[in-house]
Amino acid sequence: MRDPKQKAARAHKPRRYHLLDKLRMRYRWRWLLWLALSAYFFLLALPSPRRSSSEPGPRPGVRIYAYDLPPRFNRAWVDADARCARHLFAAEVAVHEALLLRQRRAGLRAEEADLFLVPVYVSCNFSTPTGLPSLAHARGMLAEAVDLVRAEMPYWNRSEGADHVFVASHDFGACFHPMEDVAIAAGIPEFLKRSILLQTFGVQGQHTCQEVEHVVIPPHVPPEVARELPEPEKARRDIFAFFRGKMEVHPKNITGHFYSKKVRTELLQLYGRNRKFYLKRKQYDGYRSEMARSLFCLCPLGWAPWSPRLVESVLLGCIPVIIADNISLPFPDVLRWPDISLQVAERDVASLEAVLDHVAATNLTTIQRNLWDPVKRRALVFNRPMEEGDATWQVLKELEAKLDRLPQQGRKR
Repeated sequence: MRDPKQKAARAHKPRRYHLLDKLRMRYRWRWLLWLALSAYFFLLALPSPRRSSSEPGPRPGVRIYAYDLPPRFNRAWVDADARCARHLFAAEVAVHEALLLRQRRAGLRAEEADLFLVPVYVSCNFSTPTGLPSLAHARGMLAEAVDLVRAEMPYWNRSEGADHVFVASHDFGACFHPMEDVAIAAGIPEFLKRSILLQTFGVQGQHTCQEVEHVVIPPHVPPEVARELPEPEKARRDIFAFFRGKMEVHPKNITGHFYSKKVRTELLQLYGRNRKFYLKRKQYDGYRSEMARSLFCLCPLGWAPWSPRLVESVLLGCIPVIIADNISLPFPDVLRWPDISLQVAERDVASLEAVLDHVAATNLTTIQRNLWDPVKRRALVFNRPMEEGDATWQVLKELEAKLDRLPQQGRKR
């Protein structure tokens, strides 16, 4: 007769194996979980891949509606003089045309918009003896446009113009005068002070001509400039330091103002006979080919701190040497100006050669590598239609960031 204890042991044996299998499975899953977590945290510890410089980020979502104003406010000026769409103040034309194309493609209606562009071309009156645009009519022309918008559309009145955008691409923005003291005395028109201005003028700190919500934009340079000369990294650079432009021997203007705060006169006096400096006072249509041959391009202030040379230098791969105290530069998050340019204080012009020599001997190649990034060139050009990452794209990103600070009344977001 079999021992009952042995029978009971045999009966429980399969159960023993069943428990062992469960334990094995449990430890196996724990091991797999430990392995997965280890791999996860290891990957987290690795440096995250940087966004490619060719990727400008998410597409701007801000919706801007351009008013359809009578042609006398915009298109008639371009039809009358082709310079209107190409000169240094032509951002007012380029932004309008790019946003209008975007609006039509999206089928955007006014009631769906976050912001409203009031497209008025105030810098297309070339009737002055010098051929430079006259701004004498700017305030009256803009006031007429605002009266029209206020009377015929409901959107201005609901926010008192706070969600309306104007382009003021002139020496001192919406102060509408090339002489700083006169511009400050005139100030920004009262009816614009609640709106958003896109303006080339900008300085660090307070200034009467920027006491308004604003975005600093680059001056207009025709887009083909970036394509008409060899790529920057392939150019032969046999000019050390370049400047061509107005340099007065006697800087005091007939109005009693000192042009460029005497900076350009000092440049001429100090470096006019220095073989390392290629300084020319006469106009020359092919000056951009000279910039493309240069290591450093001097960008001193004129009447205003900004200059189209800033854009031209970057497009042509010449390191901008900015001599304009307290200037605010466009799109700093994208351009990273300290990485692609030099800034020399107006009082330090006498030390300019030493500064450039030092840079040439130390970190020239680093600055050039940063400067020659295609993203930098793209961000300074107003294309029509707008292209990903270009100047209008950057304007939209800047405006999108301002939406949360605007009055909520009437907003559709």
